[in-house]
Amino acid sequence: GIIRALRLGRGMSQEELAHVSGYHRNYIGILERGEKSPSLRTLFNLAGALTISPSDILRRVERSLKRKGRAV
Repeated sequence: GIIRALRLGRGMSQEELAHVSGYHRNYIGILERGEKSPSLRTLFNLAGALTISPSDILRRVERSLKRKGRAV
């Protein structure tokens, strides 16, 4: 998923992202696997931890959905 790609692109482990964002590593894994969607608050916290704007994350999600032929 997008969170995983951003995390790996910054050379971060799930543990590091969890620590910086304030979430548990297991929760980061759940989000990365798409088992749960983050709340807006969580999206903002993760974006801050990944040094990217929340709107950039949302644009990536939108592009991904369009490529998969899903309506947004």
